[in-house]
Amino acid sequence: LYESERQFRLLVQGVHDYAIYMLDPTGIVTNWNAGAEAIKGYKAGEIVGKHFSVFYTAADQAAGRPARALETALREGKFEGEALRVRKDGQTFWASVVIDPIHDDTGRLLGFAKVTRDVTEKRRAADEIEHAREALVQAQKMEAIGRLTGGVAHDFNNLLTVIRASADFLRRP
Repeated sequence: LYESERQFRLLVQGVHDYAIYMLDPTGIVTNWNAGAEAIKGYKAGEIVGKHFSVFYTAADQAAGRPARALETALREGKFEGEALRVRKDGQTFWASVVIDPIHDDTGRLLGFAKVTRDVTEKRRAADEIEHAREALVQAQKMEAIGRLTGGVAHDFNNLLTVIRASADFLRRP
């Protein structure tokens, strides 16, 4: 049992791309992995014992989103979402979040497992792709307008050529 627990602890602490931590039933942080420290900026001693709502923006806190996330996890068995979150230094980042309720063998709620991933770069890349796609559509529209204008000008030139030839013909004695 000790060896199994040690290996599990090494596994969770070895993950650096994901913040993995536990919350008690009221949302208080009870443990913290190295990935959480890297993503959120808090050392375990600074955050364990505090409510997880500190990671939410002031607007999300005022709107009651931390409590709703826990309620959704309890009601539906899982909460998933993407939103802005706040690091220790006050900087915001886009986070993909999963919250799972943890129950004991009798069904009693022990707390929540929370996994967060920083998806800021992924969202930035998606935004850049969307802007490039919009620019491509605009360029295609402009190309179509250019072709249409060129076609109209060519047809108008043909009509002018006929009119000019007819006028030249009428000027002859």
